[in-house]
Amino acid sequence: MNLLHGSKVWVEDRDSAWLPAEVLDSDGNKILLLTDSGKKLFASKEKLFPRDADEEEHGGFEDMTRLAYLNEPGVLFNLRRRYELNDIYTYTGSILIAVNPFTKLPHLYDSHMMDEYKGIPLGELSPHVFAVADASYRAMMNEGKSQSILVSGESGAGKTETTKLIMQYLTFVGGRAAGDDRTVEQQVLESNPLLEAFGNARTVRNDNSSRFGKFVEIQFDSNGRISGAAIRTYLLERSRVVQITDPERNYHCFYQLCSFERDAEKYKLGHPSHFHYLNQSKVYELDGVRNSEEYLKTRRAMDIVGISHADQESIFRVLAAILHVGNIEFSPGKEHDSSAVKNDKSRFHLQMAADLFMCDVDLLLATLCTRSIQTREGSIIKVLDCNAAVAGRDALAKTVYARLFDWLVDKINMSVGQDINSKIQIGVLDIYGFECFKDNSFEQFCINFANEKLQQHFNEHVFKMEQEEYGKEEINWSYIEFVDNQDVLELIEKKPIGIIALLDEACMFPKSTPETFSTKLFQHFRSHPRLGKEKFSQTDFTVSHYAGKVTYHTDTFLDKNRDYVVVEHCNLLSSSKCPFVSGLFPLLPEESSRSSYKFSSVAARFKQQLQALMETLNSTEPHYIRCVKPNSLNRPQIFENASVIHQLRCGGVLEAVRISLAGYPTRRTYSEFVDRFGLIAPEFMDGSYDDKAATEKILQKLKLENFQLGRTKVFLRAGQIGILDSRRAEVLDNAAKCIQRRLRTFITRQYFTILRSAAFSLQACCRAVIAA
Repeated sequence: MNLLHGSKVWVEDRDSAWLPAEVLDSDGNKILLLTDSGKKLFASKEKLFPRDADEEEHGGFEDMTRLAYLNEPGVLFNLRRRYELNDIYTYTGSILIAVNPFTKLPHLYDSHMMDEYKGIPLGELSPHVFAVADASYRAMMNEGKSQSILVSGESGAGKTETTKLIMQYLTFVGGRAAGDDRTVEQQVLESNPLLEAFGNARTVRNDNSSRFGKFVEIQFDSNGRISGAAIRTYLLERSRVVQITDPERNYHCFYQLCSFERDAEKYKLGHPSHFHYLNQSKVYELDGVRNSEEYLKTRRAMDIVGISHADQESIFRVLAAILHVGNIEFSPGKEHDSSAVKNDKSRFHLQMAADLFMCDVDLLLATLCTRSIQTREGSIIKVLDCNAAVAGRDALAKTVYARLFDWLVDKINMSVGQDINSKIQIGVLDIYGFECFKDNSFEQFCINFANEKLQQHFNEHVFKMEQEEYGKEEINWSYIEFVDNQDVLELIEKKPIGIIALLDEACMFPKSTPETFSTKLFQHFRSHPRLGKEKFSQTDFTVSHYAGKVTYHTDTFLDKNRDYVVVEHCNLLSSSKCPFVSGLFPLLPEESSRSSYKFSSVAARFKQQLQALMETLNSTEPHYIRCVKPNSLNRPQIFENASVIHQLRCGGVLEAVRISLAGYPTRRTYSEFVDRFGLIAPEFMDGSYDDKAATEKILQKLKLENFQLGRTKVFLRAGQIGILDSRRAEVLDNAAKCIQRRLRTFITRQYFTILRSAAFSLQACCRAVIAA
């Protein structure tokens, strides 16, 4: 970057992320700058990015690949300019970025607008969610291949609304084959309150964060008519049922049940602070939310999806039973390493849990405090110490909740109506985004692992789109290498030695501790570039993810990863007198014949589910929508730079920019190029020039290399546009100097002529007076 006096640049700023500035002076690597606010400061050359002053006069580009300088501040301020004009959609190539306006814009989504985008190729009209939905529908119909639309972003960024708009458009173009009063869009959305109650919770950053992934599959018949739909759920955060940190919350449904007096009294519940699974955090209420009203909404959603009154009662009996189970405490028993119910309070909760599960209380106690082991000689009853009994209690709660959640999803799918014969589908993925908090635990590790997988999928798609663009333009290109995130994925999931494998191994040994796990981790990956050790901790480790470094605290990793499915628990609940409970635990032959621990790691199951999701996505053609939350106040026309930059990094948008930079990030049509840079070589602009030939001559005159001339566009390497702009600025600067010089000459000559004429007149008058 050639930094002359007056060059426009971006400089990094702690509060605003980036500030526009102008170069005042340069001394080697140190540059003196004047910001637009009038502040002077010094910055090193490598920390500056070039800025195109002409773009500031522009209302922002609809496709950010048209930016003269495709860099982080350029992307950020292009989005900001468009957002200020209520242009909330912007493309980065084929990726749509949607910035939540926090206000209603009905003119953007009416039937007229849907008609406008119907059948129009992506990019011909202004960016819009309908354009992406139409592109996926047309590709499905033309190629006969299933599509997927991946909607990502943090809570409050507008993922649910975007998903709704996609389904609204697909309903518009696809109609509905079967005669149904409710559209698929309505049916799926009507189930949202139910899924939110049982799958959403308060996290550090959001009050209503989805703790599971949702893939809405809209099925079509051979004529392109909607024939059914299904909701697939992935990666439910099971550990949250039994373990939460302040100021987070457990799943909303528990608080809703406790707040509804009639049912709370019936199930012997009280304030959430009375229950161990809820009082680990002191946050029981959410701002602007009344739990009792939300409970009624959840009940209403159950009615809509066809859950009978009897099943509804059973669902809340099970929830109440889970809360009572969490309050069963243990103390050492009479035998060595045995346990017993601690006190009368714990006996009360034990009895209540048994009553609500409708099973024998003594049998429930036996499954919590003992374990049956099959040997050649027969069955041996092994007593459990207090820690093992607590682990078994929590395993029971997590297993029951997970089965209940799966049952609800199955019920919703029955209500919506699936078409099992459908050969083509469009899937819409709505999944939690990358997380980095002050304290990051096992949950954040799993979520970020999922996002690493999705990011790799995203990188491959962006890379493929880049190569297709080069192919379409018929330019000579060599395979562009770019560093992907395969190394961090191998660090996490590789067998036999990866973070997950080492964690599972540690969980299988009762005497393992966070210290022994961390020691082994650092021994195996001492020199791994993606893994770091924290200076002031023996157990914490840092992973360099695609979106930045995240430090994980391992003190609860082992407990949260251990997920024993206890066969005795399954046998107990399958024999429940409540048909609903026994239906959640169908008795399998191998379970009935063998009683033992069935160890299952949460991370391993998470990995399996993630693999299933990736296989589903890999069988489809992907389309990407990145939703952005512009401010934390949820108000219109407020754009917080630092927050948006963080989301762009986590959403992979800046990664897509990085991939573009590895190839030919700047593309201009020949006419655009000549209009802007023709003045550099006026000798080629004779009025009968060919735009492509003129473009080549201009580039050759500047001795630029590695550019490519396509069919309709010129492709420039990173930095080449800066050289062109610098040369253009010199030409304009010289032209300005020439104009100023000529003007000054003209003014001075005119002044001299007037002065000389005045002198002649004065002299003539003087001579006339003297002569007289």
